[in-house]
Order: sequence, then C-alpha cells, then structure tokens
Amino acid sequence: MNISRKSGILLHPTSLPYGAGIGSLGKAAFDFVDYLSSSNTKLWQVLPLGPTGYGDSPYQSFSTFALNPLLIDFEDLCDRNWASKEDCVPPEYIKTSGNVDFGSLVWWKTNALKEICLKLQKNCTEDFKAQFDSFCKENKFWLDDFASFMSIKTHYDEKGMWNKAWPEDLKLHEKTALVKWNKEHKDEILNIKTQQFFVFTQWEALHQYAKAKKVEIIGDIPIFVSADSADVWSNQKYFQLDKKGVPKAVAGVPPDYFSPTGQLWGNPLYDWKALAEDNYSWWILRIKQTLKLVDYVRIDHFRGFDSYWAVKNGEKTAEKGKWVKGPGIALFNQIKKELGDLPLIAEDLGEITDSVRELKKKTGLPGMKILQFGFDTAEYSKGSLVNAFLPHTYTDTNCLVYTGTHDNDTTQGSLNAMNDECLCLTASYLEGRRVEKEEAWQLRSSGVLCRKLVSLCFSSIASFAVVPLQDLYNFGSDCRMNSPGTACSNWAWRMREDMLYGSEALQKQNWLKEMNCLYNR
Repeated sequence: MNISRKSGILLHPTSLPYGAGIGSLGKAAFDFVDYLSSSNTKLWQVLPLGPTGYGDSPYQSFSTFALNPLLIDFEDLCDRNWASKEDCVPPEYIKTSGNVDFGSLVWWKTNALKEICLKLQKNCTEDFKAQFDSFCKENKFWLDDFASFMSIKTHYDEKGMWNKAWPEDLKLHEKTALVKWNKEHKDEILNIKTQQFFVFTQWEALHQYAKAKKVEIIGDIPIFVSADSADVWSNQKYFQLDKKGVPKAVAGVPPDYFSPTGQLWGNPLYDWKALAEDNYSWWILRIKQTLKLVDYVRIDHFRGFDSYWAVKNGEKTAEKGKWVKGPGIALFNQIKKELGDLPLIAEDLGEITDSVRELKKKTGLPGMKILQFGFDTAEYSKGSLVNAFLPHTYTDTNCLVYTGTHDNDTTQGSLNAMNDECLCLTASYLEGRRVEKEEAWQLRSSGVLCRKLVSLCFSSIASFAVVPLQDLYNFGSDCRMNSPGTACSNWAWRMREDMLYGSEALQKQNWLKEMNCLYNR
C-alpha cells in the first residue's frame, strides 16, 4: 500500500474534554475533527475502540468487534429522544474535567446505561425498533456471542475470568446451555445489544462527519486478543488452550527498550494451523469489520506474524520464552485474496529480524519510525549517527514517523529524562551544530527541543507524520498515556477544554497549518 503525504494527531477519544468523567463521541469529538480540518491536518489516529476490562487497557478488550459503551455520549442520546435528561445527570463524585477515574466512572455510567436501555426498550418507537433490529441482524456474527458472554460474566466473574469460574457447559460454549441461558436472561442480553447500537450509531455519525471534513481515521487492532474475551470464548478452536479453556502459553515480548524483563501480556496464542484450515476466516472478518469503522488499520505487533514470543502460562515475567513461527505471508495472501489491497499499517517495532523485514517487504505495508528511539550516544561515539529511526537515514517514503506513541513517554518527558550526553546529542542534531550542556538544558526547559522534534517529524520524507497531542503542548511525563509493564494509572489522561476551544488551541492550530504548508502535508 502506498500512502500520500499527510499529517495526523494521535488522541484516543477517551482523552477528549467536555464530558462527564471521560471523553465521549459527542460534541468535543466533532469539534476535534474541526480542529484538525481547520489546520489541514488530515489524519486522526485512535487506539483500539473495544470495551475495556481489568486495567482499562484498550489492548485488553472483551471483544475485538464490539465498541466501548463508556464512549457513549449522553447528550446525543437525549437529542435523539433515546434518553431523558434526568437519567443522564452524573452524580457529584463524577469529575467533569481532569483524568479519567475509571473505578467511579464504570460504576456510574454502566448502571445509568442499563437503566436508559431498559426504559427505551419498553417504550421505543417503531422507527427505533427497525433501526435496532437492522443493526442486530447485520452484526449477528459477533453480537450474539458478545451479548451472551457479557451477560454470563455479570453473574460469574466475581470469582475470576470465564475459563476459571463458569459452569462447564457454558465455559465450553455448548449450544444447548447457551440457548437456555439466553432465554432466561433475554432482558440483560437485549440491554447489552442496545448499548452496542448506541455506540455504533454515534461512531458512524462521527466517522461520516470526519469524512465530510476530509479527515481520515487511523484505527488500531492488537495482533492478540484478551483471554477474557468473547473472541476466545466463542472461537476456542483457534487458540492454544487446554480442554478446560486455559491457555497453554501466553503472549509477550522479550526484554527490550521498553522493559528489562520483557512484557508479559498474558494473551492466549493462536492455533495458526486451525486458522489456516479455515482460510483465516476469523482474521478476515476482524479486519473487514474494523475497516467499516476507520479508514486505515494499524496492526499492533506486526512482527508476531513472522514469529511470536511464547511464554509458558504461569511465568511471572516474559524473560523465559521462545520464538515460534507465525503464519507469515500466507495470512496476508489470503486477506488480499478475500478483500483486495487494504489500507493496513504494520507496527514493526521491537526485536526486528531479517525475516520480519522480508515479510513486511512482501506485504508492501508501511512501517513505523519513532524519533525518540533515534538518539544513540554509543553509536555516535563511534564516529557517525546512522540510527534507522532518524530522518536522514530514511530511504523509503512508504512509512509513518512519530515523535512517540502511546507506549512512550511524552517527548518532553523523554527529553527531561535524558542524561547530559544524550541531551547534548539530541540538541546538536536538532540545531545542526555542536551544543554544550548548559545550552542544551535551556533548550530543553524552554520547550524548544520538543517543538523541533515535532517539526522534524513533519519535515521527514515519511508519507504520514503523526504526533501525540501531548507533544504539541510540550507536556511532561505526568501526561503520559501508558507505561508498559505497569498496571495502574494508565489510559487516563484527558486534554483540558481550553486545549480545544481556547486561544492556545488556536495558536496550535495555526502552527499545525503552517507546518502542513511548509512541509507539503
């Protein structure tokens, strides 16, 4: 896939302002599209949009097909007469600004949505019923199992995940047991489906608005899915599980620049042989469904298709694992056969081998460059700086360049954490001359280095240049989205309202517009 020259901002919808407790798909989301459009910024990159569970990570979702009900905007429900204003008033403990407090938010919003759906289904119009029935029919291939899964979770998961706590027949997805369950819990299941109808309807409206404004959305799907998901539960033959539904081995990555003990993700691994025997139909459905919602799909951990890091279930870290061959080009050939050439992006970071590079070359997918990874003092001390993440080494325009990603510190935070040697190297590279320690400190503290890294990103030959919103504002580590390997205080950052509506927002829009003009994006 060849991509034309554009720029974008990385911001998950949960980080939007102007909403009770969390960013939503309401007014602020549409205003953010306007923010991008007015600055000629043509891309909006988001994280996975699925419903989140323990740890609140969008990369550990209850479903790869469903959307997160926490994104539902209550004002829109009222405007559509699907909810009353009285049902949408947040309690005093829900903050209207500041970072997301997922604990209190989930308690309030989940129960409020249940009540709204219950009332609506009892008193809905024929028009609503027709729209809802059409949605359920179109999405039946995943929606029925997801609704059953979430209903059963409500009853049993106080004791643990589905593969530990559920009755054996439900655990194994036996049809007779499911029919009985669904009949006995039809109101709960209808409620879950109604929430999905809400969030899909709102997302579609936002996506169509973005298209009209010539703003394209880059979506994101993790290579692996959560063990605690409808995906694994309803497709057990496609995963490496024992007879009780417990993963035999789990996913992760070995020690790298993110974590000295590696990252133990805990996701069950695919049975690629079983998937191949079914012509990778589940993966094809997954990509097809995601491309209904977004314009491009970033596939997280692309190198896992060449070979993946398998860790025995029960290990405390990812250090004791082994590389196992993945499906390779066969998967992508089948995807192309079924769906044609697609706007996919390969997240080709981590331990990249010649075999991974060859796979990416065969697929033709654009990869990723991260400026924060570019400043290697050990390499520079040898007499030259040829780090592959720095723009002067790029030889192919078919790639995306970022200052950093959701897994990195903010760029200002990264600069603040640099030792003097690395800071001087970074400043010298950006200034085009030798910079000594005292000047480098001043350039860092004033935000000049952060701004120059953003400009460097835009000026590179990479077709797409994407910058986390935090980096436009020189925000430090306290505004970081995620710290890999940690379980708390992640995914919670939200922008302030004045960043979208205030005078500083206008200044940033003008700066973005100028850079897009200067660097032909």
